Amino acid sequence: MKICIAQVKPVPGDIRQNIQIHKKYADLAVSFGADAIFFPELSLTGYEPTLARELALNLEDKRLAVFQKVGDANHITIGIGAPTRHRNGICISMIIFQPNQKRRLYSKQYLHQDEELYFISGNKSPLLVIGDQKIALGICYEISIPAHCKAAYENGANIYLASVAKSQAGIDTAVQRLSQIADQYSMSVLMANCIGMADGQECAGKSSAWNDRGILLAQLDESREGILMLNTQTQMISEII
Repeated sequence: MKICIAQVKPVPGDIRQNIQIHKKYADLAVSFGADAIFFPELSLTGYEPTLARELALNLEDKRLAVFQKVGDANHITIGIGAPTRHRNGICISMIIFQPNQKRRLYSKQYLHQDEELYFISGNKSPLLVIGDQKIALGICYEISIPAHCKAAYENGANIYLASVAKSQAGIDTAVQRLSQIADQYSMSVLMANCIGMADGQECAGKSSAWNDRGILLAQLDESREGILMLNTQTQMISEII
């Protein structure tokens, strides 16, 4: 399987423009034969907690139909970060478009203390199955919670996909932590981070991929958009800027 992570620079609060950015990189992934592409935390709105209630989407938002069309036509799974509206509040979620299937949702279960004013926790931890690969999703702060990655392993995941919005202050710790997860649980690990401003801080990029021994295979820089593509069979990486 060929799985991509996208490093993008969301326009804060501009869903329409961010849809175009996501479509550009989904199309690029298609052109390189990818089976899946995943974007950073809250990539569709930018990581802007104070705007989340205003910007929150319903799962079936018609503006996102373009991604289902891309997925259906090209047999690619697309995972997009967005605030989603629920009965009791707003979740930090990944909306998942799989070919010829209903949209799925993974909502962040473990919130940082700063997020609890704006968001509620999700309560499900589904695995994505693509071909012979089982992918567990983690959103930013969750990678620091031992129970989260342990549950991924116990559920049979062989890939751990981290969707984050990390600033310079947090990126080195995240990189070290994800390497440890890969080594401890013998899972390939990928991290999709943003660049540009988010909640008053500059995101640090450095989207990365590790093999199942925790060895860093490739890392994007801290200032440019692009994608990394991991071939899970060969453990080879393609870097596409």
